[in-house]
Parts: sequence; structure tokens; C-alpha cells
Amino acid sequence: MIPASCVKKVDDNMLHIDVLTIFPGMFTSPFGESIICRAMERQLLSLQVHNLRDFCLDRHRVVDDYPYGGGAGMVMRPEPAVRAIEALRGEERQALVVLTSPQGEMFSQKLAAELAGKQRLLFFCGHYEGVDERIRSRVDREISIGDYVLTGGELPAMVIIDAVVRLLPGVLGSSESLAEESFSPLLEYPHYTRPAEFEGMKVPDVLRSGHHRQIREWRRRQALWRTFCRRPDLLEKADLSLAEKELLAEWQTGRKLEES
Repeated sequence: MIPASCVKKVDDNMLHIDVLTIFPGMFTSPFGESIICRAMERQLLSLQVHNLRDFCLDRHRVVDDYPYGGGAGMVMRPEPAVRAIEALRGEERQALVVLTSPQGEMFSQKLAAELAGKQRLLFFCGHYEGVDERIRSRVDREISIGDYVLTGGELPAMVIIDAVVRLLPGVLGSSESLAEESFSPLLEYPHYTRPAEFEGMKVPDVLRSGHHRQIREWRRRQALWRTFCRRPDLLEKADLSLAEKELLAEWQTGRKLEES
């Protein structure tokens, strides 16, 4: 499980996250290293992973069964799931319950910011063929990380938690990291570090000029170009100047000429 050095007492001033899964060991390394663990050490986050089987009342701790109506695969039973959710969400239903599911709303940076503003989150990781429909009566949000199918909800929960935790105040070393990173709202500009030349590829002169205004302008243009080439759909949400809109129109015209 998560190293004891990372586990801190729950505080009302920190985000508290619970995770319900039948494979708690999957979370040991991701949550015991790097930013997630440091956030717990700094008492910015309380995170606990629970084994769903601990909420079973039968001797064999069964969490799944065959689906009514037949079909392939097994379905997660409602009794242990609902029992666990009710026990962990609190008497006043403080925790927002999230089911990781391919049927859910698409995860985004905007949604990550919304979840980061909550005080308590409870992630239920589905598995097998799916969950009994009655479990959804205890779920507040269903979230998907993409249009593909995984073996379970554990990996999506890790992705969502990582994106949420890094938005908590004090977790990252610099607030500028959040302000300039990808999807806020353009893709990030290219980054360079030493050496100044590597295998014939040089760092752009402007980045070594020390001229801060020119560097900002170069980075903005590069971010705009990268977004135009790779994720043009994001441009619809971007706050662009008139000059930038005219530049995009020029690029679009050039692309159409190339394709004709």
C-alpha cells in the first residue's frame, strides 16, 4: 500500500480522496512516489485506498456475479459496492462519488479544476463487464478518460487523481507551471535546455537573447502553430487577438493551397 511516510491525518483544509477498488496494490507505486506522495507529506492531500472486498459479508468476499439475461463476463454486485460507498462518503454525503466508466463524460482540464475545488472525492473503480445498474444510484458523476476500453477503472482513476492533485495550491513548485502548461488553452510551446547544440540541432537564438518580450512573443506564436497543427479544435476556445486570428487565417489558406 501507500508508504506510511506519505499518509497524514485528515484535515478539513486539505482535499481528501478515497478510492474503492478490488486491486488496491495497483496504487502503491503511483501514489507512493513523486508529486502525489509529496502532496500528502506536505499535508495538502489525504488519500486512502480501500479494498472493496473488505465490505463483503460473505466468507468468500464475492464482489461479482453472472449477469441476468445471459451474456459474456461478470458484473459487479450492488451489495458490497453500495455498502462501501455509503460508509466512506459520510453521514452528510460530503464526498462526491465518481465512477470511472467509458460511458461517462469526457475528462478535461476544466473538469480537473472543478474536482480540485471539492473537499472530498470518492472514486469507485469498476471492473469485469461492468457494474450493476443499481450502483449508479449512489454515484454523482461518471467520468471517462477516452473512447477506448480498459480492463478496469483503476488506471482512469489514477489519471484523474494525478490531474486533480497537481492543481491544488502549493503542490507544484511554481504557479507559472499551471498558467503556461498544455490545454490552458493552447498546447505548450517547444522547450529547450542545455546543450545549446545537439546533433546539429540548435536552440533558437531568441531563447538565448535575454529579450523577454521577444521570447514571450516567440513562445506564443509557437504555441499557436503547434495547436493549429495538432489540435485545431482547441482554437475555438482560445482567447486570440485580432493579429493571431489573421495569422491563423494565413496558415489555413496556405494549408488549403498545399492540399489543392
